Amino acid sequence: MGRPFRFAVQSFNADSALDWTERARRVEALGYSALHLADHLLGPGPAIEKTNHPVQNLAAIPAMAHAAAVTSSLQVGCRVFCIDYHDPLVLIKSAMTLDMLSEGRLELGLGAGWLQEEYAAAGMTFDPPAVRIDRLADVIEGLKAFRGTGLADVDNATIRWHGFEGQPKPVGRAPLMIGGGSPRILRLAGREADIVSLNFNNRAGVIGPDGVRSSSADETRRKLGWVREGAGARFDDLEIEIGAYFTFVMDDPSGPLANMAQAFGFSEDEMREHPHALFGSVDTICEELERRREQFGISYVTVGDAAMEAFAPVVARLSGR
Repeated sequence: MGRPFRFAVQSFNADSALDWTERARRVEALGYSALHLADHLLGPGPAIEKTNHPVQNLAAIPAMAHAAAVTSSLQVGCRVFCIDYHDPLVLIKSAMTLDMLSEGRLELGLGAGWLQEEYAAAGMTFDPPAVRIDRLADVIEGLKAFRGTGLADVDNATIRWHGFEGQPKPVGRAPLMIGGGSPRILRLAGREADIVSLNFNNRAGVIGPDGVRSSSADETRRKLGWVREGAGARFDDLEIEIGAYFTFVMDDPSGPLANMAQAFGFSEDEMREHPHALFGSVDTICEELERRREQFGISYVTVGDAAMEAFAPVVARLSGR
């Protein structure tokens, strides 16, 4: 049957503290495993408009801490922290503190960054992909040294730490999620992560048809091959996660299915089977998720907060199965 299903909600915005409190509690009450944020910086304006990315008005770390404080079992995470936006030591210590204060409910997601216009708007250098992914590998080395026993002595191209032990240590497992869509980062994820988040290959630096087409069923098989290359014998221990960005829970999804197929240059059959999309009734979606678990090993699915209520019957039926 494969690994038991888990489900998460990803959210970018809240109108107030009360709104965020109610959302976190609702996600928990509906049976989702986790509440994720992303890690983006820009408010409204021409910079974010160029990317086609939604505005995120919440900083991930305090929003995660608040969500953990107002719930009792919900895991909290970021899908994923851009390591270029943070000092590595500050990010890691903050994450481990959040894990301690939430009594072990952290899922720590790390990524190499991809939203080129956001870098430019914030005055940061957008290095070539290989450089950014090498830097991510350096930060992961630092994370593992910080979490480990003894002194967190690290000396690589990004981090030079000496003479101190990392504190606090993780309370529980504090699984590491690494996300991306390119061969290099998915091999790294296979080698280092506990959770591999399959995503678009965002080589264009914006959200658009290129990224969606890079994540078809055939491309997802290729991605899993890269994960397997990095993982070797540990592949079966990995949890495979994916964002169902296009989720339409309805008896007749023919309208949105046709529109999305046309927008992204797929046939309707290709769009229906796209691993980042779900179309149909609760029964249809449950059957499709079970098929994808069998075909791809995907057992962890994240939906957007706009879909969380409609998708909740799927969660109720499949969680832990």
